[in-house]
Amino acid sequence: MMKYLLCIIGLLAAVSGFSQLQTCPSNINFGSGDLSFWSAATGLLGGSTQSYPAPNTGVTTIPEYSLGNTGIQVITTSFSDPFGYFPTIPVINGYAYNYSIMLGSTATSRNLNTGGRTVGGFTRAVTYSIDVPPGSTTVPYTMTYAYAMVLENGTHNSNEQPLFKATLTAGGNVITCASPQYYLPTDDRANSGNGGIGGTGATLDTAKAKANGFTNSNVPFGQGSNGIQLYDVWTKGWREVTFDLSPYRGQTVTLTFESDNCRPGAHFAYAYIALRNVCAGLEISGLKTACSNTTIEYSVPALAEASYAWTVPVGWTIVSGQNTNIIQVTIGNTGGKIINREINGCADLRDTIDVTTTPPTVAGRVMSDTTVCSGINNSPLTVSGKTGNVLKWLSSTDGVTWQEIAVAADNYTVKNLTTSTRYAALVQNGTACTIDTSVTAIIAVDPPSVGGKVSPDNTNICLGQNIDPQLTVSNYTGAIVNWQSSYDKNSWANVAPVNSNATYQAGTISRTTYYRALVKNGVCPADTSGIATLQFYNTPMPAAAIAPDSLTICYGKSAVLKATITTGTSYAWSSSYPLNPGGSGTVTSVPYAMTETATPTKTSSVVLTVNNAGCPNALKDTFLIKVNDPIIVHAGNDTSVVINQPLQFNATVSEPYADIWSWTPATGLDFTTIPGPVATYNVNDPASVTYIITAKTEDGCSGSDTVTVKIFKTPADIFVPSAFTPNSDGRNDVIRPVLVGIQKLEFFRVYNRWGQLVFATSEVNKGWDGMIGGTRQSTQNFVYMVQAVDYTGRTITKRGNFVLLR
Repeated sequence: MMKYLLCIIGLLAAVSGFSQLQTCPSNINFGSGDLSFWSAATGLLGGSTQSYPAPNTGVTTIPEYSLGNTGIQVITTSFSDPFGYFPTIPVINGYAYNYSIMLGSTATSRNLNTGGRTVGGFTRAVTYSIDVPPGSTTVPYTMTYAYAMVLENGTHNSNEQPLFKATLTAGGNVITCASPQYYLPTDDRANSGNGGIGGTGATLDTAKAKANGFTNSNVPFGQGSNGIQLYDVWTKGWREVTFDLSPYRGQTVTLTFESDNCRPGAHFAYAYIALRNVCAGLEISGLKTACSNTTIEYSVPALAEASYAWTVPVGWTIVSGQNTNIIQVTIGNTGGKIINREINGCADLRDTIDVTTTPPTVAGRVMSDTTVCSGINNSPLTVSGKTGNVLKWLSSTDGVTWQEIAVAADNYTVKNLTTSTRYAALVQNGTACTIDTSVTAIIAVDPPSVGGKVSPDNTNICLGQNIDPQLTVSNYTGAIVNWQSSYDKNSWANVAPVNSNATYQAGTISRTTYYRALVKNGVCPADTSGIATLQFYNTPMPAAAIAPDSLTICYGKSAVLKATITTGTSYAWSSSYPLNPGGSGTVTSVPYAMTETATPTKTSSVVLTVNNAGCPNALKDTFLIKVNDPIIVHAGNDTSVVINQPLQFNATVSEPYADIWSWTPATGLDFTTIPGPVATYNVNDPASVTYIITAKTEDGCSGSDTVTVKIFKTPADIFVPSAFTPNSDGRNDVIRPVLVGIQKLEFFRVYNRWGQLVFATSEVNKGWDGMIGGTRQSTQNFVYMVQAVDYTGRTITKRGNFVLLR
């Protein structure tokens, strides 16, 4: 591979800790946005490859071997990896990488459509030949790269699993401390060709995988033979490796990154690689101004199999990581030097940084709580007891959602609030210390006082009127301070004693008087309600007497009402039904007596209105007439019997208190004063009897019904007409058996002339309408069969025919 001039030493100064400024190889960090100075290759494991030798100027993507999808690409804008969710361009230990490459994809060699599985998976690699500048081997020349990877578990033996590796070689030898290699380890028990394909696969050693820093992705990829989605993708987030090339001054070393699919070719691998553009030796990452009594992190890039030694200022405490590349330290009250030395087979590096301290942030509190009236208001706020500077103010009307106020000052004035609001300040004592939020102050806002309205707002009172008006204030905001009265609406006096209720009883008045309520809400000015007027008239109030004021009548009956007017000049009757005589008229003299007859059909009121000229108020007196519900008697359906057949009646009534019964006439009845008498008839009784049944209450309300009984002078029998005319004229439209002395119909059946059953029933009074399957039948003969049980228990069966006539 060709070598290119990559590095110019710029040894500007030798400083404590062996740290110095040196220039890195060109585009070692992909900073030009392409693969310049890098060579690349894609291909099949153990098979053919395609090479892309340097310089690759302007090349940003390289296809996946012979496929169209991308196998190598330069990333200049970070995004989240879809399986591992880590950023594709990292920030590690405070160092922001600006570029990276993606090496590989989710494609597999099966996409080549070779028809076999021994072709091998994809391999992709990028390589940089580094010409190490000549010079002293005691002066570090370091490089740092970072990597992250996504590997699909292929359940193959470990040596055939998807793979990522980095390889640093010098003089043909691999520098192992800078050459990590990763795959998903298994139990190596795949038992048939090609790593287990076609047989039992190997089992992933999940404990070892996790110990190597892998995490199982929660994103499914592919499906098993049973159709269930598989979660077999594992990810490893960003790691860094630093190596020192000072032992190879004046030589060429080669750095290669490679990601390989599984060797059988059905499971993918891809990785991300980023490189620092700093080659000046070890650099400690972390704040150079720290906040006392806080715990922060300092770090150096990792060295494989390295040991680390940290020194921190007096009074500082290393919380964790003393023997790692990252330490957590609790900052003391004074500053000093942080020193790190890390040693492995690739490097012996050290660095020192000076750290100063600053006191921690104390947010203090906002002074102070207050209450204002909504609208025009002014409230100055001040942050007290703080250490640090106010960055901005915050406000919230619910204590949950906060809005920022871009005021970076200790004082802030709130104006014209309409809603109760909390205020806090964000305080920070320099960028090294955390931002803290002060204790809040609450500015409570009282809505403006609203006097509301008083009802009734106008009341007329006549001389001698027995009224003590109750005034009620509503729709007000605040608390009622007192009620006020006036005779002219100009001069107002508070009522005594003080009344802070929403109602006020005005009492008897002898002149026109005005009232209002005084309302005050919190700190807001008081407001007065609307005015209620009690208008006095020096004219007597109308007067009358009624008798009775209420009464109860039976349904269908009339009520007699009497009234006597003792003060008044006119009257009027009102009702929802006619009155006799009703209407209106003039009072010719007092006392003025009237009699009215009312016949309502339901409970109703009759109102008598009396007016007296000069008084605007009318006297309204109400007669309440309660009408009992109608008494509904049901005697039962008309029926027929034969002589000597007992007939049981069972009359019912809607009113349970209507328990006085009367039957007329008494023909054949054993009792005439009960709801359920029994009738028995003989040959001397008429052919039919119509009974009137009456039920009456003790207060005289009654109801009646009738029932007709036909009396056959024959034994119990069944009669069927010889013809019927189903023409929907309402006469003889249905053929049914006539049952005399029958207690039960067992069946009534109709057959056509071919012996087919066309109708059947066991219900009394149900018959056939001449339809079969919805089709009207023409004129023809039909055969019937009927069977029933008479009142003595005897079975009667009859057969015959009838004619349907159209």
